[in-house]
Amino acid sequence: MTAVEVKKGSGEKLNLFFLTWPIFLEVFLFMLMGIADTFMLSALSDDAVSGVGAANQYLHIAILILEVIGNGAAIVVAQYIGSKRYMEAARISALAVTMNLIVGIVISVFFLLFARSMMAAMNLQGEVLAYAQSYLAIVGGAIFLQAIINSLAAIIRVHGFTKQAMFVSLGMNLFHIVGNYLLIFGKFGFPEMGVQGAAISTVVSRLLALMVFFWLLYQVMEYKVKVQYYLSLSKEYMGKILKIGLPSAFEQVMYQGCQIVFLYYATYLGSESLAARQYATNISMFIYLFAIAIGIGTSIIVGRLVGGNEKDEAYTRVWHSVKWAVGVTLGMVVLVISFRTKLMSLFTDNEQIITLGATVLVLSIVLETGRTMNIVLINSLRAAGDAKYPLFIGLFSMVLMSLPLGYFFVFHLDMGLAGIWLAIAADEWTRAVIMFFRWKSRAWENHALVNHEKTEPVQA
Repeated sequence: MTAVEVKKGSGEKLNLFFLTWPIFLEVFLFMLMGIADTFMLSALSDDAVSGVGAANQYLHIAILILEVIGNGAAIVVAQYIGSKRYMEAARISALAVTMNLIVGIVISVFFLLFARSMMAAMNLQGEVLAYAQSYLAIVGGAIFLQAIINSLAAIIRVHGFTKQAMFVSLGMNLFHIVGNYLLIFGKFGFPEMGVQGAAISTVVSRLLALMVFFWLLYQVMEYKVKVQYYLSLSKEYMGKILKIGLPSAFEQVMYQGCQIVFLYYATYLGSESLAARQYATNISMFIYLFAIAIGIGTSIIVGRLVGGNEKDEAYTRVWHSVKWAVGVTLGMVVLVISFRTKLMSLFTDNEQIITLGATVLVLSIVLETGRTMNIVLINSLRAAGDAKYPLFIGLFSMVLMSLPLGYFFVFHLDMGLAGIWLAIAADEWTRAVIMFFRWKSRAWENHALVNHEKTEPVQA
């Protein structure tokens, strides 16, 4: 059975399983590669890990900014593919690459010029500052490569080729690990460059991946991208990309900001609670990893169906995805709760930390089920063009409700780390219930990005 099944009416019917398993593996491997990266640098020195970790805080923010265009373009392209307007899909794809390249170059220049002052602002000193500055200047200076990769990978996925995108990402990460080994430690005649070697390995692996992604783009598209498309900046298409991308990015920034505040709360609970929170959070990531994959896969399907004006099927497909995602998440939660003490023991032998972490992991059955519904439903709403609604609800639920609630639980009811978990769970379930009724109301049908009364322009 192939990833694409023939279907009358909308052209292509994408199979959820064949779409999502490569996405799952890609995200899973990305997490593992990050752990391997840290492990290799730890053999160099703790200062190296600290410096690179600090630099990555800025790089993560930059990548989040770059995802504005990539994610927005992916949804717009999906709807145009669904409506069989392939030439416009090609034009939007090229525009997304150009837009992200421009933004990426601006950010790269900023990192090159201000790397030292940015890292010094984090109160870093000595070797930690030197490592951080070096890494940020090299990797940040070439962040425009990741900018283009973001756009290309997103566009290739919405064409249904998630497996091919996964293989490219896997190759990039494996090359990066090998490059790290050669350049950090100076193996097989390569210079021993330490942190600079890790940075160069990152840049080279991204450059190679970029070349493969470009080649792949021209293999998967129904209508090939012409050179002049990269130079045509359409206000209409740019507006549609930003209409989806900006609210999505702001929502993610709000979420990350709230997590930083909860981290701040945890600092008052002591070093053991802080460590337990970090370890329990790392374990939880592997619980909702399935939901992320299903959410992205479902968004591709919904975008296609809404673009093809098959909104009834889009409506049904999402409920099917929610059931699958919640079912898989519950299975993972049962496993984590059953082995919570052993899982915490993998990170530390401090009994107090293990007990604290194991206690909050029991609350995963409340937190992760709500989070799973959110991931699938919010991704589906965005794919339908209804991106502002989750942002406004998130402003209320995350910022105005969960943060004060967490403060009340932690500092007034003395619930400790469990108070933070319950406050986050309250936010996830509040949004999950609201998003449930939003999808059920079918108000998202009025936010489609494709005008079905408009015919596609002559393909020139």
